[in-house]
Amino acid sequence: MLSATAFCHTLLRECVRPGDAVVDATAGNGHDTFFLTQLTGPDGKVFAFDIQPRALGTTALLLRTKGVPESCYHLIGANHAEMAAHLPPDLTGRCAAVIFNLGYLPGGDKSVITRRETTLPAVRTALALLRPGGLLLVVVYPGHPGGAEEAAALREWAAGLPSSSSRVTEYRNLNAAKPSPCVLAIGKTGSGVDQDQDADPIPLES
Repeated sequence: MLSATAFCHTLLRECVRPGDAVVDATAGNGHDTFFLTQLTGPDGKVFAFDIQPRALGTTALLLRTKGVPESCYHLIGANHAEMAAHLPPDLTGRCAAVIFNLGYLPGGDKSVITRRETTLPAVRTALALLRPGGLLLVVVYPGHPGGAEEAAALREWAAGLPSSSSRVTEYRNLNAAKPSPCVLAIGKTGSGVDQDQDADPIPLES
């Protein structure tokens, strides 16, 4: 069984190509941001958001330590609910992937958490950013205070998405002793995909 993060990374490897633009909506300690820079390469761009200066500082240090050129990423100190205001306008409809790793900053203040009031508008924006064949990943943590409510709201939103334009899969442990992280994986479908760019929607079903 893969962890939630490993499952996300497996899907991202199938979806993201060198030169792509992607968004890490919750930079945290920078591990997803760094992973994405390895997929997008020197000609791509990773836009990473976080509201906590500590998270952005940790992410920047990790990227510098790993030798990632600054031209390959852009760190943004803002709530992910405001991402549309901080991204290039022409990114809408051509982003390869967006990932959210919700909850609180590992090793940080556990009272600072993501909340459904801002997460829901953020995932709606993220879905609009995606190109056909793009992927939205949301890692949800229902075990902390406020996490169960956020998870329920996200499941309800994802379940209501039209099947004509998206495919939704949930990855989680059904017999865990306590609430465990889960992943909502949403593949955006639609016409107009350039077959030469190998941008077919990834198969989310097993």
